[in-house]
Amino acid sequence: MELKQVAVLGGGPGGLFAARLLKLHQPGCRVVVYERSEPERTFGFGVGLQTATQHNLRRADPELLDAILARALPHEMSMSIGDETVAMPIRDLIAIGRGTLLEVLRDQAVRAGVELRYGQQVSAGDVLADLVIAADGVNSATRESRADQFGATIDWHNSLYLWCGADFALHRALFRPETTEHGAFVAHAYPYAPDRSTFLIETDAETWSRAGFDRSGEQVVSGGNDEVALDYLSQTFAGTLRGRRLIGNQTRWLRFRTVRCERWHAGNVVLLGDAAATAHYSIGSGTKLAMETAIALVAALDDADDLATALSSFDAARRPAVEHLQAVATRSMLWWDDFPNRLHLPLEQLLLGYMTRAGKVSLDGFADTAPAVLRRGLAQYAGVAESEVPSANLTDWVLSRPLFSGARSWPTRTVQAGALAGAGLAVVDATRSWEEALSAFEASEKKRWEGDLVGARISSDHRALAAAALASGRVDLIEIDE
Repeated sequence: MELKQVAVLGGGPGGLFAARLLKLHQPGCRVVVYERSEPERTFGFGVGLQTATQHNLRRADPELLDAILARALPHEMSMSIGDETVAMPIRDLIAIGRGTLLEVLRDQAVRAGVELRYGQQVSAGDVLADLVIAADGVNSATRESRADQFGATIDWHNSLYLWCGADFALHRALFRPETTEHGAFVAHAYPYAPDRSTFLIETDAETWSRAGFDRSGEQVVSGGNDEVALDYLSQTFAGTLRGRRLIGNQTRWLRFRTVRCERWHAGNVVLLGDAAATAHYSIGSGTKLAMETAIALVAALDDADDLATALSSFDAARRPAVEHLQAVATRSMLWWDDFPNRLHLPLEQLLLGYMTRAGKVSLDGFADTAPAVLRRGLAQYAGVAESEVPSANLTDWVLSRPLFSGARSWPTRTVQAGALAGAGLAVVDATRSWEEALSAFEASEKKRWEGDLVGARISSDHRALAAAALASGRVDLIEIDE
């Protein structure tokens, strides 16, 4: 199939990358990007690109990835509570300023022959094109104008967050909670340039209201910052900020929106990026979703003989990965919602819980990334010396640890079938799907915070999930349904 003209609505990472890839694959096609904002009005601070995304970009467009890496900043990650900090060597983790990334993508798109038109807001019905790629963001006018065709749903999250920055580079990415008289605030921060860091700060709705941000937010004019919040949080995180003040850029409190669509295409219009699907920021996958979905779209256009077949194939091939990532992101979002309730845990054990929170990373996978941190976390879970923690068969080792609770004890963390029912414990059912099992462990952790011992029934397929839940303090005992 040869396309003669393609219009891309939106000049964000997904739209620009899709335009460049399409032009590279079909040089005879005229590709035009329409963006309503001027380049210098770009919103945001830094964005991260994880290792897997870099590999996918390398396969699809090595020249583009090299251009991005030349402007990006590599870093490790860490978690800090009080005076204690634990660092983890995450390989190939990079960040780049959003404006810099868009500059690179614009340059690469123009090099490929893409036409860029800024300061123009057009709709899908305004352009004559064989294909319209609507990459017009989370507030997509294209999606909203054809809501019945795309079958869109939007779930609003209860907690609130704001994006801001600092005029220095942190040594590494940092997760840090701070508790004030109003409640807890958690910073997700990382360096993205030699003199810049991103600070995303989140809190629950009750703390937000007690701090008066419901009132200060009402005073923010369009395009302005919530200066009251920036002053308050600059003082709250003064130690981390080295006495500097947070920087705003249209900074105001937001609620995260999870966008889902039953269909990503209607006629010759296809949704891309946040217009089609969003995943919570705590897994750093907004840019990943957009750019990797662009790769899948262009591949489908290459393989099909007609547009209808291409768009149907694209949806069928890409949707499972997107929905899986959204499920992972939802688990991560829920974990962060309850993060302040876990501050009683030793820091390495808390990091263990962080890494395994969404079911995406197993204990063995964490061991490949940060073996020393994992070893200390497992030793804290088991109440043993680090030297007693093995380097292999971690799931079996975690399940084999004894449990002592007052006058009661169990020789291992696994009990015989039916034993939980008569043990006087709170019991949750984690025998079903992967996602339902993770939900059950979330429920068991909440019961533990209430002072209960909690057992979980699992299927044998979920042993690795159960081991991670045990080691991170989400459940006490396991009954395996063979």
